[in-house]
Amino acid sequence: MQQRWCFRQQLQQWGPQALSLRHRLSLAQARAYCRWLAHTHYENFSVVSCWLPRRLRPAIEAIYAYCRWADDLADEIHSGAHALQLLDWWYEQLVQCYYGECRHPVFVALQPVLSSFAIPIKPLADLLIAFRQDQHQHRYATFSELLDYCRFSANPVGHLVLYLFDSYDAQRAVLADAVCTGLQLANFWQDVRRDWQAGRLYLPLEDCRRFGYTEVDLAAQRYTPSFRDLLCFEVERTRCFFDQGEPLVTLLPPAARPVVSLFINGGRAILQQIERQHFNVWDHRPVVSLWIKWRLLAQVAGAGVLAWLTPR
Repeated sequence: MQQRWCFRQQLQQWGPQALSLRHRLSLAQARAYCRWLAHTHYENFSVVSCWLPRRLRPAIEAIYAYCRWADDLADEIHSGAHALQLLDWWYEQLVQCYYGECRHPVFVALQPVLSSFAIPIKPLADLLIAFRQDQHQHRYATFSELLDYCRFSANPVGHLVLYLFDSYDAQRAVLADAVCTGLQLANFWQDVRRDWQAGRLYLPLEDCRRFGYTEVDLAAQRYTPSFRDLLCFEVERTRCFFDQGEPLVTLLPPAARPVVSLFINGGRAILQQIERQHFNVWDHRPVVSLWIKWRLLAQVAGAGVLAWLTPR
């Protein structure tokens, strides 16, 4: 398991045709698989996991592996119809994980997590709705439509985190939704060029018309005053979601606060980087520098120390 992640290779080894021929891994082997996937595929996972209680790391790795597989089933399969078939298969594996015997290593690792933390099927199933939607909807007429997409593509992740920290309730869920929606939107504005080249546009068409950014401009990937004003508007609107969700931090157990703070501040850092390059995301993708990442980590560490020193 030391090789780099290659989805097509993994699909051959653990996909629908191969799964019935493979033996069921032990729980320790399945957890090792998810750990390898998480730390191989996501370069920031080790940074995030260092703030997690050790007891939660296998659970986070299993949930991340579930999301990674689902995402790759949606994005790495060139046929939309085939991708939908594979996503249906992945949903069947999820149902089996709750109600029967599972063989895929991700679900072998996930099964005790779902039981231990009383995680319902809904947030995991909701994520698949967004991945299916990506196969047939490539543009969004209104911002409201885009928010509906975020409700399935991003917000379930926040609910899963709340369950892991035994903190799920209606109030916290609403705040987590704001944070996760903000992160999803920040990623959309960061990746306008990458998504456009993949045939997708997440900038609401009503906003493009409002600021006078035309289809011709989109086709040419033009950075114009209209585009600058359009993206400035989206960035400011996205920043409000982080502001709305920030009170969640104080409502969480101390162990959860550094992780949530890191994601909120990381999302804000993406927006700041977009501003620093004057909203020109066509020429190059905004990237948060290593220095800024270290500064965010230092801020989180300082806040954690202050929380321990502050009398209750």
